Amino acid sequence: MRSIRLHVDLPLVPDSDVTLPAAAAEHATRVLRLRSGDALVLFNGDGHDYPAHLLAVSRAGASVRIATRDAPAAPESPLTLTLAQGIARGEKMDLILQKATELGVTRIVPLITARTEVRLDAGRGEKRMTHWRGVIAGACEQCGRARLPELATPRSLAEWTAASDALDGLRLCLDPEAACGPRQLPAFAAACLVVGPEGGLAPADHALLQKAGFTGMRLGPRVLRTETAGLATLAALQALHGDF
Repeated sequence: MRSIRLHVDLPLVPDSDVTLPAAAAEHATRVLRLRSGDALVLFNGDGHDYPAHLLAVSRAGASVRIATRDAPAAPESPLTLTLAQGIARGEKMDLILQKATELGVTRIVPLITARTEVRLDAGRGEKRMTHWRGVIAGACEQCGRARLPELATPRSLAEWTAASDALDGLRLCLDPEAACGPRQLPAFAAACLVVGPEGGLAPADHALLQKAGFTGMRLGPRVLRTETAGLATLAALQALHGDF
């Protein structure tokens, strides 16, 4: 039976009691229908799982008794993978964040490129970030990860490439016209992958990336949608060099 895992943004200590945040308590009791005495696993992103059981449930909330601190069910990938994703519309972006988390990505950078159609002002941007963090946390609950991938603040491609000196490892961008594929890559421990939004990367985007030391890479003869391309590449990199 699969264990029920809940992400909570709280300090977690073995042999202690905690009150679940309202959203987590509602999910545990109304969606998952847990009752007093039921087992669950809490995690807060520190890299550990915290087996626990539900102590009490009331209209005011739910309390949990933490038993121990354990190694996570799913260890982190040996690869340090950054996905720099051109922001896609609506549920497509949610899908990308969810599946990239399941595939073991370390960091996600939402990018505004020449063909990005999504426009985020300050208020809407913060709401999107909160929603995206929830998508990532939910994916970690499902797949067994105890560390949440870092989610960077959305930024323009020009701004991001200007600060790219801090990037480690291979620098790759998806390009259906490129000659190199995943099988031609050298062995690596870290890589950054840039994926365009709907419509792909524009010539101006490719120029910025080339200047920043990124190499074009193609997956095969078929042009993939933005919500498929990055995920397929992450899976290929994990199969060839990671823990698949």
